[in-house]
Amino acid sequence: MQNLITLFYLQSRNESSIVIPSLSRNIFKSKFAFFLIVSLTFACNPSTEKDQNGVAVARANSEYLYLDDVKDIVPKGTPTKDSSELIQKYIDNWIRETLVTQKAESNLGDEQKNVEKQLKDYRNSLITYTYEKELVKQKLDTIVSETEIAEYYNNNQADFELKDNIIKVLYIKVDKKAPGIDKLKRMYKSDIPNDRELLASYCHQFASNFYLDDSSWLLFDDLLKEIPIQTYNKELFLQNNRFVEVSDSLNHYFVNIKGFKIRNSLSPLGFEKENIKNIILNKRKLSLITKMIEDIYNDAANNNNIEIYTDGKLKK
Repeated sequence: MQNLITLFYLQSRNESSIVIPSLSRNIFKSKFAFFLIVSLTFACNPSTEKDQNGVAVARANSEYLYLDDVKDIVPKGTPTKDSSELIQKYIDNWIRETLVTQKAESNLGDEQKNVEKQLKDYRNSLITYTYEKELVKQKLDTIVSETEIAEYYNNNQADFELKDNIIKVLYIKVDKKAPGIDKLKRMYKSDIPNDRELLASYCHQFASNFYLDDSSWLLFDDLLKEIPIQTYNKELFLQNNRFVEVSDSLNHYFVNIKGFKIRNSLSPLGFEKENIKNIILNKRKLSLITKMIEDIYNDAANNNNIEIYTDGKLKK
């Protein structure tokens, strides 16, 4: 039967004839004849049911899956063998899901099965969320000035306590066989612009890893993932080291710590800028949504579209 289901599906999506070796080729030149034979096959099969919904292809207790339900599940152009497998898998999954649902129905009370309120609440939440999202997309001002960020930082410094140690740093990782190591040892410590240019050029040619943006803050723990520094007290290490040179079996590592902030101290503005920008945007978003709700409510109230009843009577 499953092969016939597949063939019926394929014929309904493909105008070309389908050949079954055991039957005459001429029979299938007529699409009507093909449908007729398939329908008769189902009708004559004692295990197959048919009602106003059409030909049934599977049953799970008292529920049926019909041919119309499976005819569109296979993409056009799928080989016959793959089509058959997809349809069989779909039918098997339908039976399993239907049986589980029936089992749940029989074991839950009426109150437990009443999901109308949950469905309504979910639908309302989904529609409201979609509307709010579109409103924010269209009307939210996403430009946050440096002045706004600085003002928020200054007014809320208690909220910006560091949870981790942070540093301004440059570091270089080079193979032990790289040329000019002595020159590199001098350049990575220098603040002379020409030396910094030479250092950048050297790193691009010979370093396997490097970071030269010493104006930005990084987590000290992120540096420790790149450089094999051994320390049991990170805060003490930062307080007592400026230039660090370590090696392993393959590489030299050079670190210039340009600045640091210890955890539990005030986080610097530069480290918090993106965070503050997101906070300001979220506040704007909430304000926009709150105003939208109030505007809708006030508009309904002004047009007498709101009434509150007490004991069936209009509340004065």
